[in-house]
Amino acid sequence: MDSKRRTILKLGLLSGGVAVSGLTPNLGISDIKAKSSGTSLRILILGGTGFIGPHMVHEALRRGHEVTLFNRGRTNKDLFPNLETLIGDRNNGLDSLKGHQWDVVIDNSGYIPRHVADSARLLSSAASHYVYISTISTYANLAEPTNEDSPLAQISDETIEDITSETYGPLKALCEKKAAEEFGKERLTILRPAYICGPGDHTDRYTYWPVRTMRGGKMIWPGTPKDKIQIIDVRDLANFTNDVLSKKIIGIYNTVTPAGLFTMGDLLKDCLDATNSNMQPIWMNYSYIKSQIEGENVFPIWAPPLPKYAGDAMVSGERAVDNGLINRPTKFTARDTIEWWKTLPPERTENLRVGPSIELEKSLLDNWHT
Repeated sequence: MDSKRRTILKLGLLSGGVAVSGLTPNLGISDIKAKSSGTSLRILILGGTGFIGPHMVHEALRRGHEVTLFNRGRTNKDLFPNLETLIGDRNNGLDSLKGHQWDVVIDNSGYIPRHVADSARLLSSAASHYVYISTISTYANLAEPTNEDSPLAQISDETIEDITSETYGPLKALCEKKAAEEFGKERLTILRPAYICGPGDHTDRYTYWPVRTMRGGKMIWPGTPKDKIQIIDVRDLANFTNDVLSKKIIGIYNTVTPAGLFTMGDLLKDCLDATNSNMQPIWMNYSYIKSQIEGENVFPIWAPPLPKYAGDAMVSGERAVDNGLINRPTKFTARDTIEWWKTLPPERTENLRVGPSIELEKSLLDNWHT
């Protein structure tokens, strides 16, 4: 797995378990009213109160399932006061999980192979289905189009537990292996999302684009409008995860927007439509950007036009689509992300966490025009 993608993904390594200020308002989640006519499941979610967890919880409850959370009780601990929450720690603190039974486990907070092995081993006799939320960063090479059978990244020292931009993908691949060792492939589902976007995202990787657009003025857009990118709306991931539970879909699935169809130009249009902004886009070629700044890239999601990134947005999601994944129009992701952003306190929205700073953008624009 290349360093560029790992560097950007490092900003959201713990996206399932980091506190999100202003999480409750306007997550774009429909009211919990409708219930499915299918069988109610007992679901254990390892995590559940970070970014992707709340969307999965709400969708499960909407479908009439019974949900139990397991976490340390630190992140958004008042988010689900009516749900059973087992307090513990994945680092040698799993005792509260003992003596219970569930139909299925969703693991969206597993980043360390030892942690995944310990939880999967303990739960292998307590549940019949384990769903592990992984990442497309597990792939060894994104220079070419990728599918679920492509080679995975490896780590030379499997005892390493320090999550960095270089170890993130290989460690997640090793987590997949540990889950398979304990549950067996016949009881395991692995979901590999691309950049997860939408209401509640604390990383700002996608959020940067509509928010910066909303602020108006001249704005740098790197590369060309035809440059391909790939994402997944967090709500689409939550919906498909719950389909996996209900239908007991087993196997490995890339959860992504269709390969090669979503571009930076499409993202620009989505952002303008969502914000009604007078922002003026300035498309800058990579050679100029590289000549002006240190490092390979400061723009989230977008990949420089280099051979090693040729397949960066060409990860196949056909297998997931064939099993029911539905990607909503990307314009709704931009619209709902902006609406959520407007509910956050000023101390959260004053500075975006990724993307070029105001000073750097001004410098790039000044020199560009010169």
